[in-house]
Amino acid sequence: MPVEMSPEDFDALVDAALDEIPEQLARLVHNVVVLVEDEPPEGEPDDLLGLYDGVALTERDGSMGAQLPDRIFLFRGPLLDMCDDAEDLAEEIRITVVHEVAHHFGINDDRLHELGYA
Repeated sequence: MPVEMSPEDFDALVDAALDEIPEQLARLVHNVVVLVEDEPPEGEPDDLLGLYDGVALTERDGSMGAQLPDRIFLFRGPLLDMCDDAEDLAEEIRITVVHEVAHHFGINDDRLHELGYA
């Protein structure tokens, strides 16, 4: 049975997951915004939990200049649907945040799977 939770409480869990990112990593995250959407965009799998939209730090060079922020999306509907309780949801949000922030650092899905974050 999916978890029922207000958008405000869900956002608080996202904030808590972001606060858990170690300071030495968090200070390396530049020009990134984290957004919560109800559902994944059209054309993406219905069960997609998160999405990184940007250029990984490992792929940037000096010619890029000023850019709009990279975006990390978390999708409330699929996360609520896959979890059994609030504790499970908090853990899945944490894993999804780490997964998407890792993409910002250029870590691919295969490596994230090896590390237990895929």
